[in-house]
Amino acid sequence: MKTIFTLFALTVSLITCKAQQVYPLNADFDEVADHSYLKDLNNELTPYLGTYKATYNGNEITLVITKEDKKLIELTSKKFYQDVLHVKYTVKDITTGTILDDNLNPTGPDKKKLESMGTNALDNNSIDLYYSGTKCGIGWGRITLLKINDTQFKWTYYPNSSIFSGNDCPDSKSIKVYLPDTENLIFTKQ
Repeated sequence: MKTIFTLFALTVSLITCKAQQVYPLNADFDEVADHSYLKDLNNELTPYLGTYKATYNGNEITLVITKEDKKLIELTSKKFYQDVLHVKYTVKDITTGTILDDNLNPTGPDKKKLESMGTNALDNNSIDLYYSGTKCGIGWGRITLLKINDTQFKWTYYPNSSIFSGNDCPDSKSIKVYLPDTENLIFTKQ
């Protein structure tokens, strides 16, 4: 009897179990089922992987770009999985060699996140990234990487404005944004 019940429970669970639905990377997450997977089916993220460098205003910026498959994205209205790029960076003063900013080894609640949101719907050669900003969210916004060739892309940073007084952020040293606030800065693969 116990074996029959076990087989019955297994059969019911197999029948009611739905396979995870897979969609292209740029599918509208509002239109997909909960717990769906927005997968990089056409390897659109792969050309951006690696280490890239550029100089801007006396600083050397190094980007280390990696890919995470099937990252859980949790929004208030939905949960889904998506392939994403993670961008770690350092900004170094060329003259002194001082590291001005980095997120290579982020820890704690103040870690700065730079992560892809998908490819640009208007042109398949670019990736849109979300930047969480500094400790107090200063500089949060969108960064677009536009592929030029196999070894270079253009960086364009669109920071959103944040209004705060110096008292709003307890560690005012953490509010300066060192990422290049510019358009069409060329990064070269190392």
